Amino acid sequence: MQKWSKLYDAIVDGDDKTSARLTKEAIDAGEDPSALISETMVPAMAEVGRLFEIEEYFVPELLLAGRAMKAGLELLRPILAASGVEPTGRIVIGTVKGDLHDIGKNLVVSMMEGAGFEVIDLGIDVPPETFIEAVRDKKPQIVGMSALLTVTMPAIKTTIEAMVAAGVRDGVKIMVGGAPVTEEYAREVGADAFGENASVAATIAKRLCAEAKAA
Repeated sequence: MQKWSKLYDAIVDGDDKTSARLTKEAIDAGEDPSALISETMVPAMAEVGRLFEIEEYFVPELLLAGRAMKAGLELLRPILAASGVEPTGRIVIGTVKGDLHDIGKNLVVSMMEGAGFEVIDLGIDVPPETFIEAVRDKKPQIVGMSALLTVTMPAIKTTIEAMVAAGVRDGVKIMVGGAPVTEEYAREVGADAFGENASVAATIAKRLCAEAKAA
């Protein structure tokens, strides 16, 4: 059994207090933060994703696991930053203009962080200009857009068109998702990928990031 199996279990069980305590213990014991993330925390979130896909876990469990993962990551990030360790990639994500729903986006954020990405969360009701500004300032490999309502879906297309007009579209990969969004719609509006759910989105993000870095 791997050394920090209790931390693994705490994340899978969605126990944020235990996750934070065990992460601190690991830091105090001199554990390598990168190894702790890659060998314990990322596999734990991968297991959470698997349980979600086979419908043993649902949205509440996913949210709790994400919170437990975040509790540990918040302690590790300053150490990683000080040592110059690079994240898997950088993602700018937000719910498009006119849409005030964030549960789905928050799930994706949790899974992305669990996969080792640095996530810049723009929040809800995000206008195209804010996405454009974030791409210019943060220089992400990926931009993620979420829409939960059919009436807000056109804002995805509007945002992508605005990014093209602003000259920032070619420098990033765009992933879209949300309850009414489909793979066909993603292709129609010029996105690079469609994430059916949070677990799948994290897997796709790794591929897109590798493609972006290779470009």
